[in-house]
Amino acid sequence: MKKTHIILLVLIAISIVVLISYTGDLTTYETIASARQKEGKFVNLIAKVDKQQPLEYDAIKNPNYLSFTAVDTLGNTIKVVYRNNKPTDMEKSERIVLKGRVQGDHFECKDILLKCPSKYKDAPNATQKAVQGAGK
Repeated sequence: MKKTHIILLVLIAISIVVLISYTGDLTTYETIASARQKEGKFVNLIAKVDKQQPLEYDAIKNPNYLSFTAVDTLGNTIKVVYRNNKPTDMEKSERIVLKGRVQGDHFECKDILLKCPSKYKDAPNATQKAVQGAGK
């Protein structure tokens, strides 16, 4: 074999190893039921705050402890423990993305991302005005 063929095969093998190592780091969005099956593994949950259940947060007593119940689109619930400051307007958010792991009976959350629907909704009649403006 020529040296160029050997170098090319080595480069292909290295690129395959790199691609395989990156696929292990990819995270997907899980339901609460599937996250419970992957206990201890880092997952992303899409859920919302269950407003019928109490939200435990006392900024004076312990500002780095937040506990609440999350419910997913399938109706499954889990207790969430977040050891950081409570995100502003968390109760107003329609959806939240919880990043962390299931540990025993609760979800140990490392990061909370809020999804605010009002930020992405069009103003009333905005689509109609855009169409009328384009027709002129």
